[in-house]
Amino acid sequence: MTLIATCHCGATRIELPALPAEVKECNCTYCHRTGAVWGYYRPEDVRVVSAEHDAIYSASGPVNEHHFCAHCGGNTYGSSPDWASMYNNDGTLKEGMTEGMPTTRIFAINLRMVEDLDLATLDVVKVDGRNSW
Repeated sequence: MTLIATCHCGATRIELPALPAEVKECNCTYCHRTGAVWGYYRPEDVRVVSAEHDAIYSASGPVNEHHFCAHCGGNTYGSSPDWASMYNNDGTLKEGMTEGMPTTRIFAINLRMVEDLDLATLDVVKVDGRNSW
């Protein structure tokens, strides 16, 4: 089941293979303001079909990149180190991990951009990014 995520004006179009195994909502200063609900995918599983007005915002240089449509303002996706591979949702290290930055990257797709997706049917995990990053 392919899902399509688009910004409001349709300039950005992203194909997803299916709903992700886990959906997250973060309260960090960025995510809180944008209201994003994130689905995480390996970069090779996501196809950015079009991104005519794509712009990138980052408060951390190339570490965490937030993509949005410069035409309509839709917060479409992000690219970052795969923090969840090393850290729990509360920011503590997973067992057997040592502190540091993950070497693999992950795409976070704002599932609010998938038309007709009823987010109320999904189990959304709350992430305390405001206090743990």
